[in-house]
Amino acid sequence: MSNLLIAIHATHTVITLNRPDKLNALSPDMVEELIQVFDDAEASKTSLVILQGEGRCFSAGFDMSEVHTQSEGDLVLRFIRIETLLNKVASSSCFTVALAHGRNFGAGVDLIAACNLRVAAPDTTFRMPGLKFGLVLGSARFARIVGSQEARRILETAATFDVERASAKGFIERVAGPGEYQSVISEAVERVGALPAESRALLRRALDTERADADLAALVRSASAPGLRRRINAYLSLSKKP
Repeated sequence: MSNLLIAIHATHTVITLNRPDKLNALSPDMVEELIQVFDDAEASKTSLVILQGEGRCFSAGFDMSEVHTQSEGDLVLRFIRIETLLNKVASSSCFTVALAHGRNFGAGVDLIAACNLRVAAPDTTFRMPGLKFGLVLGSARFARIVGSQEARRILETAATFDVERASAKGFIERVAGPGEYQSVISEAVERVGALPAESRALLRRALDTERADADLAALVRSASAPGLRRRINAYLSLSKKP
């Protein structure tokens, strides 16, 4: 089974995370495939990219299934590549739309945050537990969207927040279920077409708040602190307790 399903249309490209049995957790292969897809979209001057997930949720985040077999260096590199993906999506000249549903965690929420337009189905939830094992991944971008105080409240406790709170704080721009996705896409196509490509590029540069180097440096500092695997395993053990 392919990690990604890619549908190329005249006006947009749809990328579907396709590991439903793993809740679309971001495996190393999936991350590399996503990076390549966004490189290809950039090269072909694709104007609109839609990201969605197959199955019960958009994404459960970092794939923890092989943590016990990987070295500290392997784990650090995996997180660096995820941060690379997030920066690539966030800085893309493509207009990006995330269609979220279900229970989403960690890097899956960060991937949603990296998109220009964030849409979620009713009853969607989000949780970002990275700081429970000392990892700073996407934290600054999340704060740039919702504000530093709201980000602090959520990230300090790794609290689950629902779509209503996400909408109130600007993390989610529109609440829409799968039956409305075609309408969302059509509106995104119209939005992208409202300006010539050159004007969209000027607007993107004028409003750019990305801090790719600083975000990557923060991730590397946190991930490379000794004991990353031990911290992750401790978090997983606590998560399994009733």
